[in-house]
Amino acid sequence: MSAPLAAIALAALLGAVWGSFAALVVDRWPAGASLVRPPSACPGCRRRLAPWELVPVASWVALRGRCRTCERRIGPAAPAIEAACAVLAAGVIALYGVTWAAAAVLVLVLVLVPVVVIDLRHRLIPDILVLPAIPPAAAGAILADPSRWWVPLAGAAGAAGFLLLLWLLHPAGMGLGDVKLAALIGAVLGASAIPALGIAFAAGALLGVVLLARMGSRARKVAVPFGPFLAAGALAALWVGPPLIDWYAGRLG
Repeated sequence: MSAPLAAIALAALLGAVWGSFAALVVDRWPAGASLVRPPSACPGCRRRLAPWELVPVASWVALRGRCRTCERRIGPAAPAIEAACAVLAAGVIALYGVTWAAAAVLVLVLVLVPVVVIDLRHRLIPDILVLPAIPPAAAGAILADPSRWWVPLAGAAGAAGFLLLLWLLHPAGMGLGDVKLAALIGAVLGASAIPALGIAFAAGALLGVVLLARMGSRARKVAVPFGPFLAAGALAALWVGPPLIDWYAGRLG
């Protein structure tokens, strides 16, 4: 489904703005700091940033990645998050058009970006991002196909229930944050959550094999966050999930 270029550009802009907030969450949430106070400032000289220094991506490029006062280098993590959110938002609108399905997928992909970064850095998945995203994501998926309103609810319950069972059997293998993230993925993907989880576990198993080959028995002590695998599975399932489900349904028929 094609979308007007203006809609795609607006999605990219709004995605970048969200990415700026997401970068703030990535920086402050793991430390338990407020997301509101203090205002954004240079980490070196603590000077409060001017509004024009807070323009997503463009400000960092214009300042060449440095504070204009103390010349302290500002890392590329924040603009990378902003750019990723902008590209994903634009891509979703380009693929799905201005639809309820696009709204549901937008909620998912824009939450996945900061979740993956935080999980990679701290092996934590923030409830503050995932839980508020589930209702609007499910609502968008339901409105996209009201005659099958139960599919997003069943997808959320099924994906979360499966990971919850695994957590109960082996709590050290994953966290409850993964369970909540699975609920969000299932709410958006519906039946495609099945291949999403399959891809996630296959990718995790492949990494486990690689670690065992390189590190031997020491690999068993390496803690690997599962959130990035869930995110990769979800993004892959947006492309290949429906064809796989249709193929399997055809085999059963």
